Order: sequence, then structure tokens, then C-alpha cells
Amino acid sequence: MNLSCCIWTLNNGRQGLLRRMRRFFGKTRPETKILQEVADLGFAAADIQPQMQKANSSRSALQSLGLEVTSVAASFGAPINHNFAHENPDEVQQLADHLKSGIKHAANIGVNFCYVIPGPERENKDLSSIAPHYRDLAQFGHEQGVKIGIEHFPNTYLPTVSLTLDFINEINHPNLYLLFDIGHAQISKEDPAEVLPLAGDRLGFVHLDDNDGKEDLHLSLTEGVQSEDDLRNFFQVLDSMGYNGPVSLELHPNLPNPREALRRSKQIVDRIRKN
Repeated sequence: MNLSCCIWTLNNGRQGLLRRMRRFFGKTRPETKILQEVADLGFAAADIQPQMQKANSSRSALQSLGLEVTSVAASFGAPINHNFAHENPDEVQQLADHLKSGIKHAANIGVNFCYVIPGPERENKDLSSIAPHYRDLAQFGHEQGVKIGIEHFPNTYLPTVSLTLDFINEINHPNLYLLFDIGHAQISKEDPAEVLPLAGDRLGFVHLDDNDGKEDLHLSLTEGVQSEDDLRNFFQVLDSMGYNGPVSLELHPNLPNPREALRRSKQIVDRIRKN
């Protein structure tokens, strides 16, 4: 198992006035410093957003620290309120262009997995008009040598693992995968032992986080409704499936001390995997 972390968790720093100022003005720390902190925490892999790993300095830092990038969150930074269900074709095209730009960036830096987040929930549950856009992304990713994942996400038109798998199966493209988020499954009340085996070889990536079972808080592991036994059982399911792909800690950058949250969560995973 390759444990990574989403490096935007550390975008604003740890604590104090400077961190509050960064959050207020929408600023982030230099990527080179974030990468150094990721390495200091003992991670060998990281997940990035599309605007990252574009400067020579950040690429050099990644290489010198011996880190690898395991995924690109292609939906980050997409035009606000744009989604494939939008009535305006220009806005749909802008979203497609944004996602393809992220996929192309992943290919350029040697990353073989990108994932996308569905648009907001809507009354019309028929997704047949949306499916061709995902098929197109899957094909574009295939041409770039990049796997494409869909993350089931609360309050979107794919809020559950089951619905997302049905959608992926309906599209039936060999380059379309599920990104499973254990925190999102807690909100949708889906047991990993029941839904993950349904994914089979369509399981492409895993996010680890915790919450209160209601809101998508992305807490440190076991800080919400989750227990170490829950996580232990979860990893047993992954092992029984033969899953050996990336598992990534995705914690919220606005936690009181994101660095400590990552350190503690990594410690929990390491302890479970050793026993």
C-alpha cells in the first residue's frame, strides 16, 4: 500500500496570525515549503491540485525530496457553478477544458491518475445527458496515459458509492474508475465491506478522512464517528480485494493544526498496517 497525503492540507500553515492572514486573503504557502513538510512527516507520496508542480522550483523540490505524485485533483479551480448538467453549452465546454487541462498536466509530469467531482445535486435524476462528457474524459485520459476517477460526493448528482458505480458501469469505458472516500461513505451510510467489493477492478484510488457522519469535515482519522476498528476492517476489505493502489489522507486545511492532524493520522494508519 502506498500512503500519500493531499498537500493542500498544509496550504495555510499550522497556527497563528500568519495562518489566519493567509486564509483571509486567499493566499497559500510556497509549494516548496509544503513539500518539505510532507517529506518531514514521513510521506513518500503526495497528491496535488492542477496549479501545483508547474514551477521549476516545485518540481526540483519534489525530486530532491524523493517524493512522487500519485494523483491530480482535476476539478479544483473549475469555474464556479459550472457542471456538465448546465444548460449553457459554453459553460459545459469551459468545465471540460478545465478538466482536460488538469489531465494533460498530470500526463506531462508523469502522474497516472486524475479524479473529478460531480456537479451539484439536481431534481432530474436521469444522468444520460451527462454520461457522454465522462466518457469523453475517460477517452482523453486514455490517450494521455492517465486513469480517470469519479469521486462519490455528498450533495452532488453522485452522492453515494452505489450510484457512482452504477454510473461508471453504464458508461462502460475501461479507463473510468471509482475514487472511494471513506468519510463520504460515512455520510451516505454505506458499509465499505458491502460496497467496495462491487467496485472490483474499477476501484482506482482511496481517500481517508473522518467526520461527524453528517458534514464533510475531513477531520483527522478517528476524530469523528470513526474508530480504529473501523479502519482495520476497512483495510481488511482492501486486502481481500487485492487492492494495492494509492491510499491518501485528505484532511481539511482549516483544521486547528493540519500538520499535527496529518502526523497523527499517518501514525494510526502505520500502526494498523503493522498489526
